[in-house]
Amino acid sequence: MPTPSALVQVMIAAARKAARGLKRDFGEVTQLQVSKKGPGDFVTAADHKSEQTLFEELEKSRPGYGFLGEERGLIEGTDKTHTWIVDPLDGTTNFLHGMPHFAVNIALERDGQIVAGVTYSPIHEELFWAERGRGAFLNNEVRLRVAARRTLQDAVLATGIPWAGRPGHARFLKELHQIAPEVAGVRRFGSAALDLAWVAAGRFDGYWERGLQKWDVAAGVILLQEAGGKVGDADGGDNALASGSVCASNLDLHPRILEKLAAAA
Repeated sequence: MPTPSALVQVMIAAARKAARGLKRDFGEVTQLQVSKKGPGDFVTAADHKSEQTLFEELEKSRPGYGFLGEERGLIEGTDKTHTWIVDPLDGTTNFLHGMPHFAVNIALERDGQIVAGVTYSPIHEELFWAERGRGAFLNNEVRLRVAARRTLQDAVLATGIPWAGRPGHARFLKELHQIAPEVAGVRRFGSAALDLAWVAAGRFDGYWERGLQKWDVAAGVILLQEAGGKVGDADGGDNALASGSVCASNLDLHPRILEKLAAAA
């Protein structure tokens, strides 16, 4: 099992440090569920604290790299070839409701290409990481490979449902109508980062969603690629990062999922 490179170790250390704060805050969230005000403001503060920790740790280790975060947007660095892409708390709604399914997401983009990614689920202590050309791994113990299922009827797919105030409900329902009768199951767990990591780990056979941001999927893209899977956008293009949609699976199922999505258009 390969040891993470110095670069990936920097990413892992930053993710773990941010996650320590999130774990502490998550312990408080369940206490706040019963209050009249609710935990909303508290969770927003936890999100910001996590991103601040990531920014400080990554900047300290690699000064000059650019930084694209969910909370602070793009900060250009003096090094124009490298940009960190960070989601400090993917699965905010789960976190808000005391559900232990959320992640810290870090990717590194070099000259427009994702070269390394880390997705860390702190409550389950599952650390997914990948580096271009070196493979994808879980906790330095397991090499990740996408599932080998070849037919939709055996497959369990993950997805995301547009929430309140978001467009795309009608399209999603059409897509679900096309896909659900053909598969063994459809799951909606509420974290795009973990959905992608779980496809890379062979837990899900595929995943599609629209209305995503770059920081939602950047780490997952390289996890999938290094685990032998295929990831593109939900309309059949190659660039999930630019399109805001994603379709991820193994090589056999990918065209079949895209065919069902196209039938819903």
